[in-house]
Parts: sequence; structure tokens; C-alpha cells
Amino acid sequence: MTDPKRAVVLLSGGLDSATCLAIARDMGFECYALSVAYGQRHAAELTASRRVAESLGAAEHRLARVGLGQFGGSALTDPAIPVPVEGTGEGIPVTYVPARNTVMLSLALAWAEVLGARDIFVGVNAVDYSGYPDCRPEFIRAFETLANLATKAGVEGNRITVHAPLIELSKADIIRRGTALGVDYAQTVSCYQADESGRACGVCDACRLRRAGFEAAGIPDPTPYQ
Repeated sequence: MTDPKRAVVLLSGGLDSATCLAIARDMGFECYALSVAYGQRHAAELTASRRVAESLGAAEHRLARVGLGQFGGSALTDPAIPVPVEGTGEGIPVTYVPARNTVMLSLALAWAEVLGARDIFVGVNAVDYSGYPDCRPEFIRAFETLANLATKAGVEGNRITVHAPLIELSKADIIRRGTALGVDYAQTVSCYQADESGRACGVCDACRLRRAGFEAAGIPDPTPYQ
């Protein structure tokens, strides 16, 4: 028997990343889950990430710490910027965290090299998303190019692939896929301003997209709301 292929899966503790982990596992990967404390106000998702990693059978779960909050510039890291509750409006919303996905993928890339893993999974989505530039297919393609130019593994011919299996799915499709793969969405936290118990506000952009997704999927929403 051959050893299973290893993959690093970015796991925020939210709905999308939990589904992404389940997909990677279903594809036969031995999954190494990586969560990042980047200074987010909604730290309840990090507690959720531990539950999700355990329930979905991650081989290992690690928490990396990066102080993006020291720069501010986002409603998710700066308490002085309120989380919008009336919709995102036009343009890139204030919940965009500068360079967040670039930093997180870089951390995943570092761990993948150490593990000898050639695959990285990230749960970005370009359909039911909030207008973030680092959730687009062209960003994922560009980062994969970078990964293979900037690493010992890539230069030596051990090509690294960045998987974004949710990128073209609607929120309802994501929920249906995850449900079929046994994801317990009651364990996940998506809200931008969840309380310490993980209860969702029900009015932020993430909550609205999540609730609408369950409604469209015809699946009861297990989210605890404040």
C-alpha cells in the first residue's frame, strides 16, 4: 500500500472552509488543517476550527498567528470600523482584510513544503461572495504560479497545486455538497461579529449569505443566532 497524498487545507472554522476540508478528504488526501489567528474580531471561528478539524478527521490541526490587526484597514480587524449590516453596496467592502488570503496561502505553502505535500486547498468562492479581490480565480492561478517559482519543491519539479473547489459554486451548492459529505454545519461559525459562544448576529453580510444559502438549498439552518 502507498502512503496517502498529503494536503494542507486552510480552515477558518466557517461553512466554506469546512466544506473544503470535507472535499479534500473525500478526494483521498490526508489532510493537515491550518487555521490563522490574524487579529480578527470574530475569534469564535477559531474555536469552531478545532471542532471541525476533529470531526472531519484532519491528521493534524495547527494554529498560526499573524498580526494583520496591527495594520487595521478592515472592519474585521479594527474595532473602530463598524461591520456593515445593510449590505455591502458597490465596490470592495470594508470587511476586506488587506492581503489576508495572500498571507494565509503563503503560510499553507510553507507548511506544505515541510510536509512534502503538493496540494493546498482553500475555500474561496467567487459567486456568493463579498467582492473580495483575493477570492477570484485569477488570484488563485497567480498564487499557484508564485508557489512553483518561489519554493524548493517547485524548482525541483515537485509541482504544487492550489485547489479552490468551491470557487464557482453558489452558497446553496456548497451546502448541498458539504451535507452529502457529512459536514455538521452546526459546528461552524461564519458571522463577522459572532459572540464568544459562537452565536451569529444574523445581520452582517456573512450571515445573510449563509442564511440565504440554506434557504436555497432547502436545508434547515442550524446556526445559533443572538
